This record gives sequence, C-alpha cells and structure tokens, in this order.
Amino acid sequence: MHIRTAAAATVGSLALITLSAPVAQADDHKGDTVFTSVTFSRATVNVGTSKPQKLTVTATARDNSGIRNMYGLKLVSSDSRFQYAKSSTCSHPTSTTMKCTWTYSLESDLTDYADLRNSSAGTWHLDVEAAANDGDFYTLDSSATVKIKRFASLATTQATPEPVAKGRTLTVTGALTRADWNTNTYTGFAAQKVALQFKRSGASAYTTVKTVTTDSAGRLKATITANTSGTWRWHFAGTGTTGSATATGDSVALK
Repeated sequence: MHIRTAAAATVGSLALITLSAPVAQADDHKGDTVFTSVTFSRATVNVGTSKPQKLTVTATARDNSGIRNMYGLKLVSSDSRFQYAKSSTCSHPTSTTMKCTWTYSLESDLTDYADLRNSSAGTWHLDVEAAANDGDFYTLDSSATVKIKRFASLATTQATPEPVAKGRTLTVTGALTRADWNTNTYTGFAAQKVALQFKRSGASAYTTVKTVTTDSAGRLKATITANTSGTWRWHFAGTGTTGSATATGDSVALK
C-alpha cells in the first residue's frame, strides 16, 4: 500500500477503525529508500482489563537524497483493526536518515472505540511509510510485527493436606483466567493444558510432573503421590492470542 500522500496529522490521537482497514500486503518500495531498523519496546504486550499497556516503536529510514517524512504510524491487527500512535517524535541523525519513535497505549476499558476486542488478539504489524526527498519511498506493510495478547492469570496454587505423610495422596488445585476484552472482565479459560510443576526443597528449578486440562470454568485439579517436601505450582505456556502465566507456589512439607 503506497501511502506517501497521507496526512501525518493523526499523531497525538488514538484511533481504531474496523471497516476500512486494508488487509496486510507485502512491503512496497521505490528507489534506494530503506528502513535500516525497526524495533519494538516489547516483543509481546499482554493487555488486561484495567491498566493501559504502553508500546514504543522506533524506526530509522535512509535515502541518499534524505528522508522528507514518515506517514501512517499505525498498528494493524489480523482482523483489520488499527490504532494510531498517541505521540511521535522524529529527528534527522544525518543528512540521509530520519529516526522516529511512536508511543501506543493499548487497553480494553470500554471507554471508546479504540479499545481492544477479543478478535484482535494475536499478531499485529506496523504500517508506516518513509518518503524521500527525491520521490522514492519504502512502505512497511507486513514485515515488522508484534504480539498483542490477552492477559492470563493463574490463581495461587493450593496443595492439601499440609503437611502430608510420605507416600500419601496430595491434591493440588488452581484456576486459569484471562482478560475478556469485549466485557472488560476476567473469565475462566476452558480446555487449556497447564503444567503442574514441582521444586524439591533446596533445589533451584521446577520440573513438570504432569499436564492437566482446565475444566469449563478454567479450574485445575490434580492428585499426586507425595514423596518429598517441596513447592508445587501451575504454569501455563500461553497461546497465539493469550499470554503465559505462572501461579504462586505452595510449599508442602512431609510429616
């Protein structure tokens, strides 16, 4: 998508459009204009229901004639929603380069149309164009990506009984929830595989003992044989649209 005639007045506002955003295309360019670097402050942004999450993107472009401006400045989701930067700063480090930094605020508090929706979770890409003084350009349409996921949480691990006799059964419970961006609440995450991990007393690392699938309400329950003292915890690796989570552990001693 060639956008060098687009206005740059969108900086300073945050916008989201669901109908007119284009499907991601391949990067486009003309002449010797090139982006020499594009960096995201976070590779993955996990967004919950209350606290806005900040994402900063910095890009540097170069052309032998110099870079006149950068346009677009938007992040585009896989379901064709997009958000503009809340703020932008640009400079010319050299006569042939331009460096810009954009700040985005991602949230789901249902106060305006820019708030996230569940369908938008996953891989987003930066859509921006560098326009050179000689008419050359380079448009980033799909190559610079970032993960924007729904925040997940695991309730504190509960292991009973405490203490437990060696060789007896120990029951470990927990619950997995994630942010629902459509309702701005946390709901149980059903049918997800979660690892039950154990760290022996005096050890430095956890090992996975078994994998348990959450029920329809996101609840977890496992029974194991207690052979040694240590700490039990749940760990969720995450999905393409939901972040990872690790529960606070529960230490159990043998009696």
